[in-house]
Amino acid sequence: MSDIDSIVESPCVDNCRLNDEGICLGCFLALEEINQWNIASNQERVVMLQNARQRQQAKSGCSKR
Repeated sequence: MSDIDSIVESPCVDNCRLNDEGICLGCFLALEEINQWNIASNQERVVMLQNARQRQQAKSGCSKR
């Protein structure tokens, strides 16, 4: 299986609590992304993970990519 064909794994860390904006405090996915994860393509999952990473970095005040 190539990298393109491999399944993008869930970022879940079993700390599922949503903040007031509907963002999980464990994995930083938005509630809509969580609901779509199982039916999303790998490409869509990669975008979700990028969005989650940006949310996590914004929360920690880190500008590193």
